[in-house]
Amino acid sequence: MKVSVVVHPNARNERIEKDLLGVLHVYVTEPPLEGKANKAVIESLAEYFGTKKRNVFLVSGQRAKHKTFEVTTDNRNDTGQLIK
Repeated sequence: MKVSVVVHPNARNERIEKDLLGVLHVYVTEPPLEGKANKAVIESLAEYFGTKKRNVFLVSGQRAKHKTFEVTTDNRNDTGQLIK
């Protein structure tokens, strides 16, 4: 499933919030340098959706604040369980 994300690097504490439009706001403590914030977002999304980091892929927005991620599972039949 594709997930729209707004990344907030250099946050005081890490958290994920969902706005009224269904967009996830991911707050990470890492700076937006050399992909550190992107790696932290992948870790946060994997934990949020209960999957492994290798199942979270950055589709678009490598250097942007607004990003799109693809979240999958090892078993394609479990996709419905990802939605929170």
